Amino acid sequence: MSDLDIQIPGAFDPFAEANAEDSGAGSKDYVHVRVQQRNGRKSLTTVQGLKKEFNYNKILKDFKKEFCCNGTVVQDPELGQVIQLQGDQRKNVSQFLVQAGVVKKDLIKIHGF
Repeated sequence: MSDLDIQIPGAFDPFAEANAEDSGAGSKDYVHVRVQQRNGRKSLTTVQGLKKEFNYNKILKDFKKEFCCNGTVVQDPELGQVIQLQGDQRKNVSQFLVQAGVVKKDLIKIHGF
């Protein structure tokens, strides 16, 4: 056999860029908006990295009313408080956060497929 490098395609990892060290994923300055596939067509949008002075429950209430979806605030030991919303709400969340003045557009990182 020759010394050829055989590339076997693997599964797509939507969090690969978040795991990279130079992407700033561990930085507290960015707000990370991710989508996670559940089962079938169902998906889940997570928002993490908002400043601690914001009331997460009020932001969640506004998200739910604006996007007509359900959601919850989850306490994670590593990430702190994370907002979870039903469906793929990445674009809606980023537009809402910029329009409400919660965070600047260049500080929002959108992850996923």
